[in-house]
Amino acid sequence: MVCHGGAEFCRAGGSPQTDDDESADGYARAVGRIAIAAAMHEELGALLAAMPDEAPVRLGGREFWLGHLDGQDVVVVLSRIGKVAAAMTATLLVHEFDAERAIFTGTAGGLHGSARVGDVVVASALLQHDMDASPLFPRHEVPLYGTDRFATDPDLSAALAAAARGELDRATGGDAGGGDASGLDEAALRAFAITAPAVHTGLVVSGDRFVASAGECAALRERLPDALAVEMEGAALAQVCHDLGVPFAVVRTISDRADNSAHVDFGRFVTSIASRYSVAIVRRFLRDGGASGAS
Repeated sequence: MVCHGGAEFCRAGGSPQTDDDESADGYARAVGRIAIAAAMHEELGALLAAMPDEAPVRLGGREFWLGHLDGQDVVVVLSRIGKVAAAMTATLLVHEFDAERAIFTGTAGGLHGSARVGDVVVASALLQHDMDASPLFPRHEVPLYGTDRFATDPDLSAALAAAARGELDRATGGDAGGGDASGLDEAALRAFAITAPAVHTGLVVSGDRFVASAGECAALRERLPDALAVEMEGAALAQVCHDLGVPFAVVRTISDRADNSAHVDFGRFVTSIASRYSVAIVRRFLRDGGASGAS
């Protein structure tokens, strides 16, 4: 399994402001702002290229890009890798930039047998697979919460799943309309032997561990047989958004099998497939009114 995350990214030509509280204040208090956290710098660049008026604000060692995407007020940021980084990013998005909804997009390793390279997984709930406070609490349960998983916003997730199905149908020739200039098409998919990509909805698990062996995957599948995919950030975003009362969703492209059974050139996959998936799905979601329809 490859690393699902990214390094800090600054778009060429941008002039980030200083890292202080006043920098964020001028961009806050917006109504209906959607946060889009990208896991990789290629995705961030593709999203920024589609924004006509993006402006950077530097805060907490991150660059938050504010502007509009398909008419929607958005703030776009690279989350960095791991649960702590994702939690920090989510907190800043809500408290400093008044994000009212949050979407996390990126790649994941497939765990379930049905999750193949090139498929899209929209999380219905997220769980930390490395959380273990036993014997005080059951394994995976987050202490003092009484649960081991946090549900995503059902309307937001359903709208993203519908957008993903629409884009995959378009890319594979089943839907000639509704697409954009992402470059995602049947030829791009065929280059990675992706012939019938599917959209799955279900449990996604997160942990501060690079899952890359058949043994680790087998252990996860035994403990969490309903888990579709594994990554390193989503469950942290979920817990923060749960605490702050912010609707959220997580959409991931399966870039590899977490047990390394499917060999893929990850860098080329991210550039040719995953980044295009993310931009196409998010933009269709915005154009189709998913943002306004979410609770």
